[in-house]
Amino acid sequence: MKHPVSFAMPALAALLLAGCAAPPGTPAAAPPGYLEQARNLAATVPANLLTVLTDELNRSGPAGAIEVCREKAPQMARAASERSGWNVRRASLRNRNPKGVPDAWERNALERFDAQAAAGAAASALETWQVVDEGGRQVFRYARALPTQALCVQCHGSVDRLSEPVRAKLHALYPADRATGYEPGQIRGALFLKKPI
Repeated sequence: MKHPVSFAMPALAALLLAGCAAPPGTPAAAPPGYLEQARNLAATVPANLLTVLTDELNRSGPAGAIEVCREKAPQMARAASERSGWNVRRASLRNRNPKGVPDAWERNALERFDAQAAAGAAASALETWQVVDEGGRQVFRYARALPTQALCVQCHGSVDRLSEPVRAKLHALYPADRATGYEPGQIRGALFLKKPI
C-alpha cells in the first residue's frame, strides 16, 4: 500500500493552485469529482451528528446523549453511505465503539494527523486521500480529522471531570472504552470515506 497524501487544507489549496505534483509514489490528483464529493460529505455528516447531539444534550443531558450517539452515529453513517454511494465510517486510535478500530490505512492517516497537530496544524484543517488497490480494484480513500468540540468533553473529557451518570453509562455500554481524556481541539478520530473508481 502506498503512503497517503496528507496536507493541511490551506497548504493543499496552495499546492493545487501552484500545480505542484504530489509526493513520489502517490497519485498527483484524485479522480474527477471524487475529492469534491468526499469533502462535501465529510463536512455534512459530522455537522448533522453535532446537531442531533446538541439537541439531545439540551433535552436529557450528557448521559442521554451517549445512547443517542451510540444509536444515531452509525445510522447516520449508513444513511449517508446509502444516499451517496460512498462507504462512510468513523474510527479512532482511542475508540469507544469496538467497531471504531481503524484499519491499517486509517491508522496511518490518524497517526499522521496527530503528528501534524503536534506540529501546530489546526485539527479542523487536516485531510488526506489516496487511490489504493483493494482486492484487485482501485479505491479512492479519504479521511478528515474530527476535532473534539467543547460539548464533546462532557463524555470524552478527563475521567475525573465526567459526571457520575456519564461514567456509569459509559461503563455499562462501553466497558472497554478508550475514548476519554480529550480536550477541545484535540483530534478525537476521523471520518473515513471510500469509493471504488
